[in-house]
Amino acid sequence: MQCEASDLCPGPSLTQVLAPAPARPGAQLGQVNLAAGGACELAAAKGNLLLTLFAAPQKAMATVLLVLGLLLGLYALLYYNCIKGAKCRAQTSLRGKTVVITGGNTGIGKMTALDLARRRARVILACRSRARGEAAVYDIRRESGNNEVLFMSLDLASLDSVRAFAETFLRSEPRLDILINNAGVGAGGRKKDGFNLVFQVNHLGHFLLTHLLLERLKLSAPSRVVIVASNAHRSGKIDFETLHKPVEGILQNFQAYCTSKLANILYARELANKLEGTDVTCYAVHPGVVNTELFRYIPIWLWPFFFPISWLFFRDPTDGAQTSIYCATQEGIEMFSGRYFVDCRVQDPRPQARDDAVAKKLWEVSERMVGLAA
Repeated sequence: MQCEASDLCPGPSLTQVLAPAPARPGAQLGQVNLAAGGACELAAAKGNLLLTLFAAPQKAMATVLLVLGLLLGLYALLYYNCIKGAKCRAQTSLRGKTVVITGGNTGIGKMTALDLARRRARVILACRSRARGEAAVYDIRRESGNNEVLFMSLDLASLDSVRAFAETFLRSEPRLDILINNAGVGAGGRKKDGFNLVFQVNHLGHFLLTHLLLERLKLSAPSRVVIVASNAHRSGKIDFETLHKPVEGILQNFQAYCTSKLANILYARELANKLEGTDVTCYAVHPGVVNTELFRYIPIWLWPFFFPISWLFFRDPTDGAQTSIYCATQEGIEMFSGRYFVDCRVQDPRPQARDDAVAKKLWEVSERMVGLAA
């Protein structure tokens, strides 16, 4: 009798043993939860990483904006408290008055001329370049609505030109109420008169011009002379042996400029003494550090450094003209004749600019240099 294996050994067959056991419902749910939890953790990790990567530039940008905001705030404080300077508040009308402004075709001179033209003055731009002078006349007439703005040729680097200008002016103009000695240069060499160009244009030319127009100023009194000087006088040194001699080099020309500005203040001081009792008053002014063509002589290699600084920290010509305008128009400052003005206020210059003995000698030396004395 034969026996089947299934009969003798009851239990699972080999197929059943080898077949995978069916999963329990609870185990399946655990596996699903485990897989889902891993996916969530991975997604969260990715999200945190993305947030971190996104937040880092935002924080950096916020820091940069904060620093920029602080810098702009500091610059605004610096600009409005130190750079911009005071504004002339005088409302004086100049109708019927005649004004001469040297170098009135550009920079401080042009902005001064524009302001005085708006006050209805007859304004004469005494300039070297006819083309630029006539262009400035056109601009000022258009902006002010005043057609009594004229050009007259004057080259302060030539004493002959100064004399020719004075002759033309005295022949054609019956009065002179305000003379503004504004023109200036920052560097140069020698002209035909043989003097240091900076000293001649900034001081000697104006010295002669004022002398030649002085009687007309007295006849038109009360009248004024405004001399544009500078705080650069602090570095000026009056050496009567070398004062007029041409120089070369950046530092030497800068020293000549500083000395010419010191001469301007000393000249105003002595001029006031000589004008006492005439009802003609004079004032020296510091316009501030102004972004004008005075700096056109700066070497090309300095431009990348100079121009950003000048754009940020120098006054514009309108702001630079305010103290000149103040001394030309403000009533009640006659008692300060011969004094030095900064930001529309009287200020004492450095001691070397208050030396009356040097001022007197400078006057005498200047007279000889321009041929007014033997």
